[in-house]
Amino acid sequence: GVVPIAPYNPRNTDHPKDIEYRVEDRITEHSEDVQLKQSVLDETYNHRTGVERTNDAVKDCGLGHVRARGRVHARTEVFLALCLRLVIAITNYERGNEPGCEKL
Repeated sequence: GVVPIAPYNPRNTDHPKDIEYRVEDRITEHSEDVQLKQSVLDETYNHRTGVERTNDAVKDCGLGHVRARGRVHARTEVFLALCLRLVIAITNYERGNEPGCEKL
């Protein structure tokens, strides 16, 4: 029952909906009181790239897939992943490599 903050693809249907994100349709179907701000959806989706890059950095360092359930666990795992990315940036800088590189 979870719908990600992901773009709606109108090419997959003969009757496209007037929505930008898939979650908008789910909210309309199941709730009369909830309204979504387009700017919040846009901001949330734009942060997705950073999350995916962090997940890839964790995998590249051999720490496996990021799997956390619950807000506290997810926040802890993200904090550790960001610490890891900082260590990678510092190490690359000290080695004379590009600090923005995601791999050592």
